[in-house]
Order: sequence, then C-alpha cells, then structure tokens
Amino acid sequence: MSDSTLASERLAVEASDPDAELLARVRGGDEQAFLTLVERYGPVMLRLAMTYVRSRAVAEEVVQDTWIGILRSLPRFEGRSSLRTWMLRILANRARTRAVKEARCVPFSALAAEGDDEPGVAAERFQGPDGQYPGGWTAFPTDWDTLPEQRLLARETLEHVDAAIRGLPARQQEVIVLRDLEGWSAEEVCEALELTQANQRVLLHRARSRVRQSLEHYLEPA
Repeated sequence: MSDSTLASERLAVEASDPDAELLARVRGGDEQAFLTLVERYGPVMLRLAMTYVRSRAVAEEVVQDTWIGILRSLPRFEGRSSLRTWMLRILANRARTRAVKEARCVPFSALAAEGDDEPGVAAERFQGPDGQYPGGWTAFPTDWDTLPEQRLLARETLEHVDAAIRGLPARQQEVIVLRDLEGWSAEEVCEALELTQANQRVLLHRARSRVRQSLEHYLEPA
C-alpha cells in the first residue's frame, strides 16, 4: 500500500473520529483536553478492566497505568483507527497482563471460549424434534411492551440488568458493554478487542440472550 493511500485512510479516520478535536488539543499540550478524555472514557475503561482483575482497586491501577501509557505513546499514534479504539486496545492489553500476573485468567487464546460455549437460552425453552414446530419456542418470551414503563425503568430493574451483565463471561461482557451501553459500532469493537466479525456477533448474541433471560425471570410474576 502506498504512502499516499495510507495518508488518505488516516485522514478519513480522523474526519470521522469524534475525538479528533480533543486529540489535536492534547497533542498541543492542552491539559483540560486530556482531562476531558479521562472523564469521557475513564468509566468504561474501569468497567472493562474489572472483567479481568479481582478488585476495583486493582482495576483502577490498570486504568491509571493505561492513561500513562496513552500519554507516552500518543506521539506514535498514526490515526489508523479512532482514538478511543486505540486507547481501549491499550487498556485491554494492560488488563490482560495484570490478570496473568495475578494468576486469575487463563491464556489469552482460551479467553474467547471461557463460558462461551454454553447456550444463551436453556434448551428446554425450545421444542424438540417431535414438537409441532421443531426448534421453535415452547412458550414465547414475555412481551415487555405489556409491562408498565415504571417497572421497566425502576432503579432495581436497571440494577438487575447491570448485575446480569457483570455475571457474564469476560469476553461477552466486554462486547455487550461496548455495543449496547457505549454505542460502539461492530467494527470498532472488533478492532479494539481483536475479534473477528463472526466472533463478535456470536459473543453479542449470547450476552444479550443471557441478560434477557435473567431480566425475563425477574420481571415475570411469581
């Protein structure tokens, strides 16, 4: 690929990067711009770091170390991806390294499979080969449109959803947090977490299925 093509690609990324202006200001030595980045992305970094390490205190150390690494590496950032994708990749790598030191995680090659081969919805929810509609629902999921809005938005319901997400396998939790809570595109998530499109879709589907099933049990009348 020619230098001119690479330059064009970088300009295209920068033009669509929501943090392009902040990046320019940080590179110019604007401390307030850096603090804005910390405020904008610190919470999601902490949440993702906590999927790898055993305590919030350690996760906070990982995030702090990540910000130091970002500042040191910023002169080498070439803009081939969005700034937030690049920053999150640094966070993920440092969190994995810290988790290995704590002897908490399996080798990275096995992370994608950790708990991810389990079905997102129990098999008995579907009809068997002798059913009227093999593979179809035995009973359809609850239609949440029929539930009072106040119940769906109640604090305890949101807390239940948050707890369900925290109970997911690490890779599923990463994907659903970035896709559904942070609103990242599939392409950004794949790049930041080094996943294939197919793997990202599977992880997201399983994560959503498990969270929905947990919420469904919570919302159903006794």
